[in-house]
Amino acid sequence: MANQNPTHVVTGKVRLSYVHLFKPYTNQPGAEPKYSVTILLPKSDVQTKQKIDAAIEAAKQLGAANKWGGIIPPQIAICVHDGDGVRPSDGMPFGEECKGHWVFTASSKQVPQIVDVNLNPIINESEIYSGIYARVSVNFFPYNNAGKKGIGCGLGNVQKLEDGEPLGNRTTAADDFGGSYAPAPAQYGQPMQVPQGYPMPGQPYPIPALAPQYGQPYPVATVQTIDPITGKPVMSGGVMGINQ
Repeated sequence: MANQNPTHVVTGKVRLSYVHLFKPYTNQPGAEPKYSVTILLPKSDVQTKQKIDAAIEAAKQLGAANKWGGIIPPQIAICVHDGDGVRPSDGMPFGEECKGHWVFTASSKQVPQIVDVNLNPIINESEIYSGIYARVSVNFFPYNNAGKKGIGCGLGNVQKLEDGEPLGNRTTAADDFGGSYAPAPAQYGQPMQVPQGYPMPGQPYPIPALAPQYGQPYPVATVQTIDPITGKPVMSGGVMGINQ
C-alpha cells in the first residue's frame, strides 16, 4: 500500500555515501549519534526530484502551521544541495562523486531496515558501504532550532540494488597487497649463499674441541665428516649409512 504522507518519498536508484546504517554516528562532540547516509540523486532522475520538491513544499506548510508562527520565512535552509556547486558548510566544492547529482543527508534515531532486491534483510555489514547503489525512503520535515529555520530529511529504510566502486578510503586486500612483495627466486647457475659460520654443502662439519681436563693439554679440534643417514661422524675408512 502506498504511503499517503505528502512529505514521504521513496527515491529511484541513488548512490550512497558517508554510510552509517548499522551503528549510530556523530562527528560533533556532545551531539546525539544517529543512523545516517548521504544520498546522491542523479540529476537525470527528474521524477524523483519532482517528488522531493513537492515533499519539501508540504514540509514548509507544516512548518508554517506548527513551527514558524503561521508564516513561511522568506529564507530557510533546505537540506538538498547541488553537487555541482559548493558545500554550504565551508564553501568548498563538493567531491567529484557528487558532480551531476543532487546531494542530501538523511538521518534517524531509529535503526533503519536494510534489505536486498528480494526484500531479504541484509545483516552482513560489509555489504553496505559508501559507493553502493540503492533506493531509500525519506521524510522531509520542518525545524526551528535555536532560531534557525529549515527543512531537514529523516531516514526511513534502505534497499540495496547493486554494488558500486567504493568511495572514500575503503580498499580491498588485492589493492593493499597485490604484487607488492615476492621473494626473489634463485638464479640458475649462481652459487648458493650460505650463512657465515656454516660449511658449504658436501664439506665436513667442524667438531668443536672438548674442554681440557685439569692438567691435560688442550685438545686440538679435528674435522670429521657427518654421515647424513646416521647423523654420526664417519671414522677414517668407514662407510656412510652404517653405524660405526
